[in-house]
Amino acid sequence: VIPITYPTASALITNSKPVIKWKVTDDDSGVDPDTIGITIDSAGKVTGSAITKSPVSGGYECSYTPTEALGDGQHTIKVDASDNDGNAATQKTVTFKVDTIPPTLSVTAPADDSVTNNSSCTVSGTTNDTTSSPVTVTVKLNNGAAEEVEVAENGSFTKQLTLAAGANTITVVATDAAGKSTTVTRTVTLDTGAPVIHSVSITPNPVDAGQTYVISVEVTD
Repeated sequence: VIPITYPTASALITNSKPVIKWKVTDDDSGVDPDTIGITIDSAGKVTGSAITKSPVSGGYECSYTPTEALGDGQHTIKVDASDNDGNAATQKTVTFKVDTIPPTLSVTAPADDSVTNNSSCTVSGTTNDTTSSPVTVTVKLNNGAAEEVEVAENGSFTKQLTLAAGANTITVVATDAAGKSTTVTRTVTLDTGAPVIHSVSITPNPVDAGQTYVISVEVTD
């Protein structure tokens, strides 16, 4: 009997060198440790001391760490063994996915460090993850709660916000099904106050016709 305990079927993991764990037991003659083997994808079968075997009642707890990192995407593990009477177990197979790359995230609006006099702000962009879609997107304004936004099939999203007066921080987070995330931050300043003209002066004053003079204006905003 060979149950594979990690990774489980259809698991989505972020470690490219996972410690693969399984158990081999036989209630009659016991397990022949030399027959315990593991195959990952189309690579050669691994046996012997490369596999860690801890004796348990009727067999062994086994573990194996790939010597080379597994690429992002789907992988298949095959485990087999025989008992001391030469009876081969039914090969156990588990398929899972590795995802080490966070999702892509492009925020097309608003532009960073922009200034506007319109309190209505549209946040838009695109996201994608080739290995572990779908991707969820949240948008947070200043210290408010992060709100999930709908992501279309093509990865696009949009969210309408109401800015507060002054500097605003918009935080957009894209998270894939494996839990890896990408964050983009934008700063937008809402300025609804008009500039104030404090004084205007002419030097010299009065001035002779045809002569040069300076007009000075003090304006604040």
